Amino acid sequence: MNPARLNAIIPTAVALTLVATALPAQEVIELPGRDQRIDPDFEEVFRIGVLDGESWEMFGNVVKVAFDARGNLHVFDRAPDLRVLVFDASGAFVREFGTSGEGPGEFNLPMSYAVLRDGTTVVGDMGHRAYQIFDASGQFVRMVRSNPATTETGPGAARSTTSVTGAIQPDPRGGAVYSASSGMSINLGAGQSPRESPSIRPITRYRLGGEAVQADTVVRGWLPPRAEGQDLLSGDMVTAGGQRVDISGMLSGLSTPSTFEPRLLMAVLPDGGLVYSDSSAYALKITPPGAGGIARTITRPLEPEPVTEGIEEEYRELREARRAEGRGNPGGGGVRMVEFRTSSSGGGGNPTQSAPASMSFSLADPPFYHEIPVLRSLFTTWEGRIWVTRQGDDLMGDGPIDVVTAAGEYVGTYRTGATEMPDAFGPDGLAAFIELDDFDVASVVVRRLPAEVR
Repeated sequence: MNPARLNAIIPTAVALTLVATALPAQEVIELPGRDQRIDPDFEEVFRIGVLDGESWEMFGNVVKVAFDARGNLHVFDRAPDLRVLVFDASGAFVREFGTSGEGPGEFNLPMSYAVLRDGTTVVGDMGHRAYQIFDASGQFVRMVRSNPATTETGPGAARSTTSVTGAIQPDPRGGAVYSASSGMSINLGAGQSPRESPSIRPITRYRLGGEAVQADTVVRGWLPPRAEGQDLLSGDMVTAGGQRVDISGMLSGLSTPSTFEPRLLMAVLPDGGLVYSDSSAYALKITPPGAGGIARTITRPLEPEPVTEGIEEEYRELREARRAEGRGNPGGGGVRMVEFRTSSSGGGGNPTQSAPASMSFSLADPPFYHEIPVLRSLFTTWEGRIWVTRQGDDLMGDGPIDVVTAAGEYVGTYRTGATEMPDAFGPDGLAAFIELDDFDVASVVVRRLPAEVR
């Protein structure tokens, strides 16, 4: 990180001091500001994924990888429909399961994925409005329906009617998954009035033991103030009967993140506690299992960089260059169209009896946040190390990766470019990396980490 990114920002420091003052039982640990370099001395265990071979070793689009307690690697591959492939700890192919459809156990708009330590696979299915549960052998067990009445409610809360769409992380204790909110709120039901914009971003634990999801809010993360009265969205909806409905009014209550706005980063610790970051400062907040308060905050004297007009212009140029290269819309911003289609209104009907329904809307440029957050991503290992990616010198790039412990010990830092952040951590130091070759052919490489960074 260049010296400009180490400038002290007084408001951030004051905010962090106020948080610590408001929670007197909280321990605050400040780690050293100077990086201690560590090198990625990783041992390759196996590599899977080829351009030409058996169907189980040719991947389409790997959207997720995860380990179970036996070291089995689960690969969630859209090829183009979702399938789940399982490989043992040596890389040998074990099984494949998953098919598209509208029946129980069939995928209908799968959006989120997790593997519990006992090998149970959880797939958040938007079409079914449920979590689909598969046992360790890949056999379908049951659906757990999403219940909007159990999500976060109350003043300033964001009530989600499609909780299965958000990214999920498994609870190491089993029977549940965690999800962090983006703080967005929207009503799409006929006759609903727009809700007031949320003021918190909850982290929710979803219990999957019954027929319906049971949700417990374990953390109420800070949500940065959003611009008021800014019309970011417009669009329409075509019903199954072919009627076009203007939904711009329904979307008026939706606020979207600013460019550079600090995301709510979250990872689960081995005991079921959490580590999260909800501001632009270098502040890792540790909660015990069941939360109930912050037990510890780990900081480093690395401060966010103020966003100037020059940075805004640089960001716009980088964004347009990446679009020209066909690399999508990184980091948000720019007018773009988003479209959703479904074969039936209820997620379980007969597609031959109704025409497809669709919804599309355009999203305009969001405003810029006033500073660039220090942290970009956050993960935990099975043994409890915390890996955090810092902002890089490139406005759209990752920087160094710090490794710390939940107790507040600093292990060291991988310099920028020394290693990618693993896409999944597993038992015995296993770590999986999704890689693309020059022809965009996906492969998954499993390596073993040294003991000090596990």
